[in-house]
Amino acid sequence: MSKDLIIRAANNTDREFIFGLSPCLAEVAALPWHSDAIIQKMHDEYFAEVFAKSSPRQATFIAEQDKEPLGFIHTCSHKDGVSGEACATVPLLGVSPKAQGLGAGKALITAAEQWAKKQGYRLLHLEVFANNDKAQGFYQKLGFEAEILHMIKEL
Repeated sequence: MSKDLIIRAANNTDREFIFGLSPCLAEVAALPWHSDAIIQKMHDEYFAEVFAKSSPRQATFIAEQDKEPLGFIHTCSHKDGVSGEACATVPLLGVSPKAQGLGAGKALITAAEQWAKKQGYRLLHLEVFANNDKAQGFYQKLGFEAEILHMIKEL
């Protein structure tokens, strides 16, 4: 990615971009027991709630180049499922298909890590859909490791 990549706090003008990535996020989930529409609805409802509630315990960042948004990340406070300690989590990270592989995702993770450290957290948690091998590989390259595997069975 070129040196003019900027990471900035998201604002209400970014709503259209973030919601516009929702179909891409739903598609990569590839869960046969949930339709893409259900996954997209989950993302849309989550971000509607994020934009409705401002809190110092959460942050959303935008990666942009030449004033064009390339991706976003949302991070917030979380309780670690193993230790119970307060930590940060990344519920959603999205990079536009044309910007994938150019460094925007890595820069967004770095922004989330910096935010988490400023909050005094020791851990950064995230979840990734089990079928999203590309994202899992990306996160593993950045030092994330699996801690708990959440499993489901369609009945």
